[in-house]
Amino acid sequence: MPHLLGISGSLRRASYNTALLQAASALAASPVTFEIATLHGIPLYDGDREQAEGLPDAVSALKARIAAADGVILATPEYNNGIPGVFKNAIDWLSRPASGIPTLFGNRAFALIGASPGGFGTLSSQSAWLPVLRTLGVRQWNGGRLLVARAGEAFDAEGALVDEATRRRLSAFVADFAAFARTGDGTGDARG
Repeated sequence: MPHLLGISGSLRRASYNTALLQAASALAASPVTFEIATLHGIPLYDGDREQAEGLPDAVSALKARIAAADGVILATPEYNNGIPGVFKNAIDWLSRPASGIPTLFGNRAFALIGASPGGFGTLSSQSAWLPVLRTLGVRQWNGGRLLVARAGEAFDAEGALVDEATRRRLSAFVADFAAFARTGDGTGDARG
């Protein structure tokens, strides 16, 4: 039974990316389990703080959730055509100590999705993540891309995903990624 973890890269209460993960969780078909994490409570990375105090509790808790997952979906906003600082900061903390990178990230299935009010979705942000994920040694799923442009039209005021075409694409994305996370065959297509 594949267990997926979705991490939202936005701290905003009404985040489109958190809403996208909530929709993904609702669309995940049994036997897939899907949980959602946020970055709340993770401080700015400070090597002196790490040396003096070790990892913050919020970082240790997120590391444990990643370690328990077969696959991780990063729901990335796009700020100034790149990765949001808060999201990259969290990954910097999660990669500490560096000796633990192979255990936490190495060969773990990762995928990218994102929603943005703009017309290009999160194309630049998702592209900017690729060298970071490569450096961490994840098993990057390249079987699909999910970019939600004009997110204000795809979600209603309560954060529900109302665009039917996006719902279908998201459902297929989750199913295909879950199959990739489970089998690790690299095809990225559960439907054959």
